[in-house]
Amino acid sequence: MTDEGVRYLAAALAALPLFGVALALGRVFGDWLSSIGRNPGAAEKMQGVGLLAFALTEAVGLLAVIVAFLILFAA
Repeated sequence: MTDEGVRYLAAALAALPLFGVALALGRVFGDWLSSIGRNPGAAEKMQGVGLLAFALTEAVGLLAVIVAFLILFAA
């Protein structure tokens, strides 16, 4: 296997956490909307928690993309 093939394989492996991020975001927003549906009065309190969970989950995805790009395009 050539060096280029190894780089492609490593970048693909580095991008695997994106599947977990997609599943986690679906779970975060599904549970968030479900909890707001059960208790609409607490929607303002839950908004900060929901957005924080979104931001932290998305940060993991961005880190995975950055690592994959570094593997592909760094010398």
